[in-house]
Amino acid sequence: MVKKIILDMDPGVDDAAALAVAVNNPALDVPLITTVAGNVSVDKTTNNALKLLEFFNKDIPVAAGAKGPLKRDFKDASYIHGESGMPGYDFPQPSRQALEVDAVTAIHNELQAQAEPITLIATGAYTNIARLIQQYPEDLKNIKELILMGGSLSGGNVSSVAEFNVFTDPDAAQIVFKSGLPIVMIGLDVTLKALITPETTNALQKLGEAGKMLYGMITAYGDVHVGGKPMHDVNTILYALAPDKIKTHAQAIEVAVDGPAVGATVSDFQHRWHPADFYNAQVGYDIDATEFNQWFLEQVALMG
Repeated sequence: MVKKIILDMDPGVDDAAALAVAVNNPALDVPLITTVAGNVSVDKTTNNALKLLEFFNKDIPVAAGAKGPLKRDFKDASYIHGESGMPGYDFPQPSRQALEVDAVTAIHNELQAQAEPITLIATGAYTNIARLIQQYPEDLKNIKELILMGGSLSGGNVSSVAEFNVFTDPDAAQIVFKSGLPIVMIGLDVTLKALITPETTNALQKLGEAGKMLYGMITAYGDVHVGGKPMHDVNTILYALAPDKIKTHAQAIEVAVDGPAVGATVSDFQHRWHPADFYNAQVGYDIDATEFNQWFLEQVALMG
């Protein structure tokens, strides 16, 4: 059965890889892609999404979203993703353009048009999703599941406790986690285990032009760890396709919005602040890294 998903992203190298997998997997139907400021400015993330869709010759509408966080100054991650957000491959400028409506309106329209609830996957700051919740609360019933890349229970990547997507707009993240939506949080606890190894990266070169494109970007990607590089956002697509591949457990998640822990996703596992039966997210905590690498190569092979 084909699964419909809306992608809300900030391409970004790992978002680009996630988008590439999602639009080429026959088990997924992507009727809409929306963009947000995050890894680079929203003008660049939107242009990057359009470049990728043109590269793959996919006619999927794109709507540009928030230019910055709800309440804070915008700070990008170009020090990791490069000035354009997608370094390492020479894309031509796209001939297609984004929709005239903004991302929140586009998501609202798509949710209203669907006969059944649909899955949302957010791999950038959650600003667009928070605004959707605020502006169209009636849409929540049309969201089957919200799969988020972000957060961490074991330490951060922009501070000792905060992961970038949540840290970028913690006020939006707080709104999302308090929304009552069925949330799956795929954070650093999973993505830093599922590193793309140098062997996998090198193997991409033999997988057609798509493989060469991803090889170039991953090679230029600045998120370097011992053993490889994390394709954070790709893990959300794996979960959408095969949720059994990522181990999760129910947690009561709160988001810190000020102080030295701003952007932290905190689990109230002792239930000191919530009723004993309160949980607002399934949180990923483990993955088979070898299996993930093999799966990623299989996905790239589907791209032709």
